[in-house]
Order: sequence, then C-alpha cells, then structure tokens
Amino acid sequence: MKILMVYPHYPDTFWSFRHALKFIGKKASFPPLGLLTVAAMLPSSWQKRVVDMNIRPVSDDDLLWADYVFISAMDIQRESALEVIARCRRLGVKTVAGGPLFTSSHDDFPDVDHLVLGEAEVTLPVFLDDLARGDAKHLYQPDRRALLDETPVPLWDLAEIGKYAAMNLQYSRGCPFDCEFCDITALLGRIPRTKPLPHLIAELDSLYMRGWRGAVFIVDDNFIGDRKKLKKEVLPAIIEWMQEKRYPFYFYTEASVDLADDPELMSLMVRAGFEEVFVGIETPEEEGLAETGKSQNRNRDLLESVRRIQQAGLQVHAGFIVGFDSDSPGIFQSQIRFIQESGIATAMVGILTVLRGTRLYQRLDKEGRLLGKATGNNMAVSLNYIPKMDANTLIAGYQDILDTIYSPRNYYRRVLQLLREYRPLYLASFRFQPGYWGALVKSMLFLGIIGQERIHYWKLFFWSLLRKPRLFPLAITYAIYGFHFRKVAEKIGNSGMFHRDGWAAEAEADGAEG
Repeated sequence: MKILMVYPHYPDTFWSFRHALKFIGKKASFPPLGLLTVAAMLPSSWQKRVVDMNIRPVSDDDLLWADYVFISAMDIQRESALEVIARCRRLGVKTVAGGPLFTSSHDDFPDVDHLVLGEAEVTLPVFLDDLARGDAKHLYQPDRRALLDETPVPLWDLAEIGKYAAMNLQYSRGCPFDCEFCDITALLGRIPRTKPLPHLIAELDSLYMRGWRGAVFIVDDNFIGDRKKLKKEVLPAIIEWMQEKRYPFYFYTEASVDLADDPELMSLMVRAGFEEVFVGIETPEEEGLAETGKSQNRNRDLLESVRRIQQAGLQVHAGFIVGFDSDSPGIFQSQIRFIQESGIATAMVGILTVLRGTRLYQRLDKEGRLLGKATGNNMAVSLNYIPKMDANTLIAGYQDILDTIYSPRNYYRRVLQLLREYRPLYLASFRFQPGYWGALVKSMLFLGIIGQERIHYWKLFFWSLLRKPRLFPLAITYAIYGFHFRKVAEKIGNSGMFHRDGWAAEAEADGAEG
C-alpha cells in the first residue's frame, strides 16, 4: 500500500508567523505532528510520504502515486482541505480524513471516502482491520478516550525538519477547565491524560538523535493540567535529561494563567528548559470571564499574574477575545490598556469565533444567532454569529485594537517592558542557530533602514546590546515578530471586511449557507 499524507495549507494569520519565518529562511513553524504520529501507526511494510503544503504544493503526480491520501486538518485549514479532497476525487484517488476539522464537522465532507474521527489510537486500528478485509466503512467514530501509552513515536524521517522553525511533541490531552467558547473538552475531555514518562523521554531522544537542536513546542492545550505528576515525575526527569544532553532544546507550551500561583512549578519548568508559555487571558473584564466560565482567570490580578510568570523566567504570550455578549464599547480601550500595561509583546487578539461542539455553539444555536460556519481564524473579521454589540462597533473597535497595539511605538514599548521583567536562568551556553546572522542582517535592512519602525528598532537594538547583551538575540526576534504582526494586521485592515456593506453581505451569505 502507498500512502500519501497531506497537511493542508495554513492561511496567513498572526499564528502562521509566515512573515517572520522569511527572516530565518524557514518555510513553516512546525511539522504536522498528527500525521507523523498516524504514519507510525500504519503497517511498516507500507510506503509512506508526507507533503506539508506549508512547505510546498501537492502535485497531481504526488496524488496519483498514492493508493490512499490521508488528510488531517484544523478548522483554519478548511478551504485548503476542501481543495485537496476535490482534486483527489477528480483524479480518482481515495481519501481518508481525520483530525479536529473533520471530527467536529464530518457532515460537511461527503466527498471523503473514509472519515476516521476522534483520536486515531481508537478508530484507526478498526479502519485498518476493515480495510484489510476489503470492507472499509465511510464513517468511524470513537467509543472511548485513547490511552496515551498507545501512541507511537512520530515518524520524523518523513518530515523535512530543516525547513521548520521548531519541532513539536505532545505530552498530555484534555483540559480541566471548560470555557464556553473552547472545543478542547468536547474533543479531548476534561480529565488530563498523559503519556508515560519513558514514552516522553523516548520522543525527546528521537528528536535528539535526528540532529534537532533548538525550539520544541509542547502542543498540549494545558500543559499544567496534572501538576502533581509534572512536579513529582516529569519535570525532574526532563531536567536530568537536559543536563545530560547539555540543553539541546528549549521548550514552549500552553498553560492556564493560574500557573502564576505555583512558584515551584514555574521554577521546575524553567530549570527544565521552558522559556515561553501561551496563556488565555481573553478579557480583563470580570463580566466576560464569568460569562465564558473562565473560572481560573477570575478574582485575580491578571497583570500581577503575568508579571510573576515573566519574572520567574517564562516569556508570556497571550490570547485575547472581543465580542462577548457582556462586552460594552469600552472593551476595546480596556483591552489596549491591559495589553500595554502587561508587557505582553505577542498579544493575539481576535473576534469571538463560535466553534462546533462548544457550549457557546449550543447556546447561540438555541438563540438563533449562528451565521454559517467558523473559519477557525478568529483574527479574520468574518463573524459567524450575531453579536449583542452593534457589528460596526465591534469590527471598528477590533481594528482600533490592532492598529494601536501593533503600531511600532506601542509594540516596542511592550518588548522593552518584557525584557526588563524577564529573568531567564541562562542554563545553556549560547548556541548559534542556523539563520541567525541572516536574520540579523535582514532585520537591520528591512526594519532598521526601510521599515517605518526604524527609530524604535535601533533604540531596542542598542538598549539590549548595552544593557542586556544576553537578551540581544531575543530582542531581535521580537522585532521580527512585530514586523509579522503588523503585516497581518495591515492585511486584515485592507481586506475591505471592516466595511458594513462587506460584513452584511458576508453575514447574509453565511446565513443562507447555514
């Protein structure tokens, strides 16, 4: 059997970092971990290839080579996934699809030959057994949650690892919290499930033996879901492994903001090589947090929580949302003020997106407020629900946030504040990464000479070089991030979707489609 695994194209968003990747000569942020893991579950005698469409396009010859094309995607990759499915159908190549996009909305993909939904550890073996008997069905749905000791080490040999900025691995699934707008608990449950420690170490060894050095993204939706196991077993073992290997990696992950309440956990994470953490702030307003069930963020000083995490040695990246029912027109200045005061340079602000499978979807469906399908990109102005706030006000306020926080003056202020508060341990000796010199030279040209941020760039350049020279590479990294964020914000602003007529037409079309 010949299997082609296709990862659809990821559109140009804040999350793609596409404009930043050009500075270091990389094609994508990280490889398709799900497909590489599924590849390891297939019979070893089968021929397997992976085409990541974020690295290169998939050709007809690629598709015709295969007996089956396996596709995995998230909501934001819907358009590209549909194109691949249509091409396979036209060429007469059978398709197998799974992953979050297909699991949450499998009815939208009747042209897929075999839908293998949920966690692959549960449904893929059943499909493979049926396929071997010549009796493969159209739809496979899970009847249980997966045990993560069933998950194999990804087949990294199928990935062109030199074309990615980071590698990725998964330690746990599920999140103990159940925010109204989030689909994680619907997909993966509220009880965190973790891989056995030897399994996690085997994955680290696998990356190390393939020569990877640098960033590793631990993709868990809430890495700290099982704190007891982390503190007692996992982090001490990672610390020992990293010390033995002389710190070949540095990690970043996602966690809830109550990480700030646990100094011991933060200290262990930093000693294990964690340098960055993404947290969901969502909104500084208590009413919004109560509305969405974000209990972990309530009744706390969020600004102080961010400072504690950054002073512990973890750079904070954060997500913010506007468009909650409780939001008033004052939310936009409130978000801007919080973001600026927090020193969170990587502030991902989006309009609320209603995802299938969430409690929010169920509520708005009952209220008759849904408009079409979610794109998965909450940073595009494509409302898939009827907001309580006037749509013009919401869209104009969102644009004002983007224009303000990504203006060079405000963005570079936050970077300077972050660098002042950030207290890394400097566990590893400086390790020169491929592309560093090129990125520095390009940044000096495009940001320091050509770019509108040139005055702020040189202030940051010399401040970090003279005051905190060990953070100089990080300062340049954030300068490049700022260029990417501004380019995407400008693209959103110039798309025409901010105009009332454009939104109304889109909402009408979505409503008709829905």
